[in-house]
Amino acid sequence: MNYFAGIDIGSTAIKIALIDEEKKILASKVTPTGSHFRKNAVTALETMLAGIDLCMKDLSYMTSTGYGRKLMKESDESVSEITANAIGAIEAGRQQGGDIKTIINIGGQDTKAIQIDDMGTVTNFAMNDKCAAGTGKFLDVTAMNLEIELEELGDYHFNIKGAPLPINSTCVVFAESEIIGLLADGHGKEEIVAGIHYSIAKRTVRLAKRVGLDGNVYFDGGPALNKGLVAAMEDELGKKLVIPDHPQITTALGAAVLAHEAFYDEMDEEE
Repeated sequence: MNYFAGIDIGSTAIKIALIDEEKKILASKVTPTGSHFRKNAVTALETMLAGIDLCMKDLSYMTSTGYGRKLMKESDESVSEITANAIGAIEAGRQQGGDIKTIINIGGQDTKAIQIDDMGTVTNFAMNDKCAAGTGKFLDVTAMNLEIELEELGDYHFNIKGAPLPINSTCVVFAESEIIGLLADGHGKEEIVAGIHYSIAKRTVRLAKRVGLDGNVYFDGGPALNKGLVAAMEDELGKKLVIPDHPQITTALGAAVLAHEAFYDEMDEEE
């Protein structure tokens, strides 16, 4: 049996996906990146493999991607996260019966919108990484200031009794001050959370419109686990989003699929 690993070393989290010859996901792992990118990535990979009685030498091919992809010397190759994200979305969409044309990825430090054609080739993309106000970091800061768990944001969104409060700041630092000010004025956490979700949704949809919103829109990254944010995004888009079962590992899955393709391409060349 051949095994293929994709490892996405992001600025805030390391995501790993392991697939077999049929591109079935056998295992995955998400862990904080920390300050030692390569060491933590190797440890996470070894831990994941040990969980299914495998080790590094059992891997037929490994591809790395993401912010720290060049640091992963154990990989057979590295690819851009835009390419890996697109391939992963196509594969996940295929497994869920969806025909993906636009991908929205919200990460810890940046937001991406990617458009692909019928062949899965990236035809356009846009990225907002100059300000964390539309990223996962913004959600982390929100939860911290409201003294609630990150996983609770979705519940607060749906428990709103009034209208979402407008969050006008375009910088996470100023937005943090705005949140504190709203709390001091006696506004409820639910209205603030919903306001944050709509603020992120509006920025993200504007970014996506720059690349085009044809066909099904696929949403991945850790924030896609937030049902409140998903609802706000769908409201702004006016359409349902395709949400994968494991939205954090889409790019790692794409890297694993590319590892699978590279391995068999090399075998064909040798023959």
